[in-house]
Amino acid sequence: MRSFLSRRDFLERATVACALLGGAAVRAGAAQAGSAPSGRTARTSATDSMYVSLNGSVARGVGWPDLARLAARVGFDGVDWSLGAARTAGLDATKALFSELKIRPSITGFPMARPLPFGGEQGAFDQALVQLADEAAFAAAVGCDRMMLVLSPTGPLPKDEWRKVVRDRLSAVSQVLQRSNVQLGLEFLGVQQFRAGRAGGPPPNPFIWTLPETVALAKDCGPNIGVVLDVWHWHHSGGTTADILNTPAARIVHVHVSDAKAQAPEDVRDNGRVMPGEGVIDLTGFFQALKKIGYTGGVSPEPLGRVPAEMSPEEGARLALDTTRAAMKNAGLLVS
Repeated sequence: MRSFLSRRDFLERATVACALLGGAAVRAGAAQAGSAPSGRTARTSATDSMYVSLNGSVARGVGWPDLARLAARVGFDGVDWSLGAARTAGLDATKALFSELKIRPSITGFPMARPLPFGGEQGAFDQALVQLADEAAFAAAVGCDRMMLVLSPTGPLPKDEWRKVVRDRLSAVSQVLQRSNVQLGLEFLGVQQFRAGRAGGPPPNPFIWTLPETVALAKDCGPNIGVVLDVWHWHHSGGTTADILNTPAARIVHVHVSDAKAQAPEDVRDNGRVMPGEGVIDLTGFFQALKKIGYTGGVSPEPLGRVPAEMSPEEGARLALDTTRAAMKNAGLLVS
């Protein structure tokens, strides 16, 4: 049984996703920001290392490396980048790209293909760990210390049994990533849509879909396993600012931001998000809690379904940047 699917599968098949990411245990050593290239708008001026990163969800159809160029042109400080495409281009070319654009490689997707890392035979997983070591070394050489992986809120086994499988596999992943000082963030899915079984199918086995439980799992798996904190899923899981304040900053690998309309839980769909500030989520409390615990890292706008088809990638990226910066400024995070 497949337990982890890609985000595209979420939207097309209304099932649970697979693909998360992480970053490094040492947060300050990612990539240093420089002056903006000619023609670029002013860089985000945020407290310490909390900065805005371009996510491809607001720039449909833009591949790599054009996404990085778009991020720099619009004024983002970082970009959620493609490890596979960058490896195809080569290390020297990828490093030169980031150096030229003066933006940070914020986070990249965990590279193991389905059904890995939690499904599949042990032999296939062990072999994938060998390749993972090379991929993590490449990411670190580029200047990125974070990867992400989406954590399904259901599993093929009862919760305690499935948690052991997930813990054991992630513990092995942790050991490999530690060699390159790379951290893996687990994105929990709080929307009820992903916890419901398919029509006519058996009821799913509940797993994990809240911040506290994801942090607890991460702690059991290794010092470099953490959370990708998506404000949308935090909100729809019933998350509170107290949950954030009780989370060590080192366990938050990356942040996704959007907003939500007022809807009954059973009516919420993952691609029904809105831009920051257009909905009912307490973004001020969210950002202030992150600031209080000392989070440093990327903040990626991910308003799935909000950018109209007729809007150009540049217009979508600029709207996402402006609304995210406004939300951060309202929370007192921006110094200008």
